[in-house]
Amino acid sequence: MKKNLVSITFFSLIILFAQNLSARDNNQAGWKAGVASVIITPEESMWMAGFVARTRPSEGKLHELWAKALVFEDAAGKKAVLITTDLSGIPKSISDNIRTRLEKSFRLSRSQIIFNTSHTHSGPVLQDALHALYPLNEQQKEAIRIYTIKFENQIEALVKKALNSIMPVNISSQNGITRFAVNRRNNIETKIDAQTDLKGPSDYAVPVIRVSNKQGKVLAIAFGYACHNTVLSGYEWSGDYAGYAQLQVEKAHPGAAALFFQGCGGNQNALPRKSIPLAKQYGQELALAVEAVLEGEMRKLEPRLKTAYSEVAIEFENPPGKEELNQILVKESGYIRNWALEMIRKYEKGERILNNYPYPVQFWQLGDQSVVALGGEPVVDYAIRLKKIFGPELFVMGYSNDVMAYIPTVEILREGGYEGHTSQMAFGLPAKWKESIEPLILGEVLKLSKEIGIAVPDSK
Repeated sequence: MKKNLVSITFFSLIILFAQNLSARDNNQAGWKAGVASVIITPEESMWMAGFVARTRPSEGKLHELWAKALVFEDAAGKKAVLITTDLSGIPKSISDNIRTRLEKSFRLSRSQIIFNTSHTHSGPVLQDALHALYPLNEQQKEAIRIYTIKFENQIEALVKKALNSIMPVNISSQNGITRFAVNRRNNIETKIDAQTDLKGPSDYAVPVIRVSNKQGKVLAIAFGYACHNTVLSGYEWSGDYAGYAQLQVEKAHPGAAALFFQGCGGNQNALPRKSIPLAKQYGQELALAVEAVLEGEMRKLEPRLKTAYSEVAIEFENPPGKEELNQILVKESGYIRNWALEMIRKYEKGERILNNYPYPVQFWQLGDQSVVALGGEPVVDYAIRLKKIFGPELFVMGYSNDVMAYIPTVEILREGGYEGHTSQMAFGLPAKWKESIEPLILGEVLKLSKEIGIAVPDSK
């Protein structure tokens, strides 16, 4: 009996030693990462996304449009991929198609993929994305369909390339700052030059993630800002200020990939605007803010990765009836009138009218760096409120995984205006959001943070 007990104890010690050795090896293994880029500039003239005032398709380019993928792998082998794109937004249909393909091909779940769009208004229209805003003929619709198929194939190939380039790295993060974003709801654009003070909330943070190989060479720099990419409104393809910023960062770090992710910039514009020199200026300002972070002290992240994702049902108010819609037809024009016509068509055909929408919410933890990714066009107030909960070091992305509408706060819903109400019509939704939207989204972020073991500071 004693002999058996000794044998069992000795065997248990061997298992414990092996487990400790494995944990130590994993810790020594550290981070791995891979990065890849692909040009997504249309090869032919197409209709451009973002501004309804355009009257014709694109004419040339200022610089290329890019999609970029940055794969993270922690010491335990768990992976996640950040995909950034120079596009206005990605609709649910395309996002779901791509993420399903990535899950099938590479076993990456929804929680392991953040698909962010820069919200440039100088990129192409995609399939199922705001078509009612643009006077598209059948030839232009076909060009959009063909481009979208190619784009989906490009993204799958891009992620594969990034996965195949994985190597040991060090990863660091830190926030910088720059101040060209202006709250467009609280400041009049035509009077901005004469203003001596700016009103309303903004988020001036420049979140930065640096990925370097073991020899210290920078391989990738992911950075963000909460501000519309609407400096340019012409007919040439461009990533707007974010495109110029990426070019500037890559010029300063030859061989590295610069990935821009959009923050909660739903009610933020770069002002003044409407010129190429200003787009370049803001791009340089953002690039300099990134460089200041890279040259300063950054937090080295431990090789631990946790991811969580969910879709919360946010509800619409009751849609208008046919009588009210007919009144809108008489009073309104443009996209509001088109929306009313489409709603009437749905009623007459007996089609189902949505009463809620599956809104994507995501939480990543890279070492001690928390990252929240929200869908749609969230106003800056969401980033501010989340940072009050989780601390100012939090990185907050908007325009991620599905851009279906503006995401206002309760206050903005009550105020109305474009972000609070009429933008719903531009996106083809049946009505404005209920006031439950804000607590539902913030509550879902808190739920995901608890799911992956992130403690919320009591002092916040």
